[in-house]
Amino acid sequence: MKKLATTIALATFCLIAPAAHANAPQPTGLRVDGGEDSWHVGRLFALRWINPPGSIAAAHYRLLDPQGQILIADTRLPWAATSLDHVSVSPAPGVYTIEVWLEDSNGDAGTPVSATLRFDDSHPSPVEPLPQPGWIGRTAFPYTIRFSHPSGTQPLSGIRGYAVSIDSSPSGDPCPSGTCSDAETDLRAGVGADRLSVGELPEGTNYVHAVAVSGSGMPSMITRTAALHVDKRDPETTIAGVADGWSKGPVTLTANASDTESGMAVDGPGDPFTAIRIGGGAPTVSAGASVTATVIASGVHTVVYYARDAAGNVNDGGFSNGHPNRAVAKTLVKIDREPPTLAFASAQSPLDPERIETRVADSHSGLDFSRGSIALRQVGSSERFVKLPTELSAGLLRTHWDSSAYPAGEYEFRATAFDRAGNSGTTSTRVDGTAMRLQGPLKSPIRLMTKAGRRIVRYGRGTWFGGRLIGGRHTPLANMAVRVIERFSNGSTPTERLSTVRTEANGKFGLRLAPGPSRQVIAEVAPTATTRGASSDPLILAVHTRLVLRVSSAGARIGGPPVIFRGKVASGGASVPADGKVVQLQFRLPGLPWSEFRTVRTDRQGRFRYAYRFADDDSHGVRFQFRAYAPAQAGWPFEPAGSLPVAVLGA
Repeated sequence: MKKLATTIALATFCLIAPAAHANAPQPTGLRVDGGEDSWHVGRLFALRWINPPGSIAAAHYRLLDPQGQILIADTRLPWAATSLDHVSVSPAPGVYTIEVWLEDSNGDAGTPVSATLRFDDSHPSPVEPLPQPGWIGRTAFPYTIRFSHPSGTQPLSGIRGYAVSIDSSPSGDPCPSGTCSDAETDLRAGVGADRLSVGELPEGTNYVHAVAVSGSGMPSMITRTAALHVDKRDPETTIAGVADGWSKGPVTLTANASDTESGMAVDGPGDPFTAIRIGGGAPTVSAGASVTATVIASGVHTVVYYARDAAGNVNDGGFSNGHPNRAVAKTLVKIDREPPTLAFASAQSPLDPERIETRVADSHSGLDFSRGSIALRQVGSSERFVKLPTELSAGLLRTHWDSSAYPAGEYEFRATAFDRAGNSGTTSTRVDGTAMRLQGPLKSPIRLMTKAGRRIVRYGRGTWFGGRLIGGRHTPLANMAVRVIERFSNGSTPTERLSTVRTEANGKFGLRLAPGPSRQVIAEVAPTATTRGASSDPLILAVHTRLVLRVSSAGARIGGPPVIFRGKVASGGASVPADGKVVQLQFRLPGLPWSEFRTVRTDRQGRFRYAYRFADDDSHGVRFQFRAYAPAQAGWPFEPAGSLPVAVLGA
């Protein structure tokens, strides 16, 4: 089908449509692209219809203005047309009418059918977004934005509604193409639909842009913009003044709040505040970014601190408009204003009179186990109290007073304890209220009696050591442990030996000391809970050195081969000095004293050897005696001694 594009000029005269023939065909379903009831922003319209079956020779149409005057006279399309693609109305907005009829092959015209063409390209007046002043907080969403109404004369097509866009640019446009589609028209219920609900917005500054939209989709000539300041984050709140542990007096707390978006200033809307709540009491609230409160009473107090920023965000741990806040900030303040209570035991234990105990208690912070002491001084003395080594455990201060180490007399005691808050308590009385005083010394004296002095012992022989233990004047002490200490002289191995024996019913004790080097022997009795300690005077055991000397021949030829002297020094329980044990070789004639003729040293096993040649003719027929002698030597734990003599006859 051939289509004809026609641009029709505005007619200035009226033409009467040809008379319709009753049997001529008639178009059906005449419709306007975009809708007959819709307003169009453009002057060009397109129409569609349906031709009935039969012979159609031509289609006719004409256009009438809003007053019914002909704008486009009868225009014949010499084919069976079913559409008009470009029908242009007048530039003036209005409601135009188009009539379409058909012509059959006999030249008869059918009855016209008509359609309405609604044209309006005028702009509504500008409108203003009307957000509430100040910041928008998290709990304000969904947030409603109101808009002003367009002023003055409205477009012929009326006000369809409002087109709105929200973005981060101050120069945005809700209808960038110049017209507003239905999708771009956010509020489509007319001029009275002036409220837009916004579910969420990003934090920071958002810009809302708004235009009124005519019934044809024309926006306001000018886009109005308003800023929306959004702060959805809670303020940050800190607290100062909380002690690390227990305090012994009132605690003053200061909560400080900060907010990087809406802030905490009190000179604008939003009423920002900072609050501290102690326990279950009413909160202490102060406008702005800081508040101070004091905790006074003893006990453990839960302190909650929070704030509200200028946008209304509150970090109080509660709920607001269905939006849960984060957990509220908490801290503990622990105060103990009372000192510990103390009292000495009502009496001394008869099994251990030198044990000093003080009961200690604290009802709040508890005891400080790192501190506490029991001290004493003589009654009537102006000297300072002297602290004794003290331990604190299980609610007791304990110490042990070695009363025997102090001058005899009456002593007063003072106990001091601390709690974890630093409070100290002191007492000098017993549970029954009497003064804590003791007459020292508290333990009974004892005596350990042994035979002291110096005792000579042959090498390899043991000896008996013993004594008696008595208490008071003559009371024997039975079944008491006596420690016998043998401290060997230098060079011995080992250097000390300990033995323990118990006294008999008569207080006597004794043991046989094993052989060994020279030593000092002492007996000791350790103090008990009721008796003092004691020690004996030292006993010195002197052990002689043992030597053996042998000669290779009982006779020696003058000028002949030498006589070999060999020997050994016994060293049981000792070590031979590194450079050897000194041995003197001596001789004598019958009835004369010993004379040294040679000094030698042993090897590490104590052996020695020496060859002696007889060269003097005066030695013929003389019977000589020889011996080895071990003199005193540093590091040698035996007494000086000589060997048995051997005889050699000169020949």
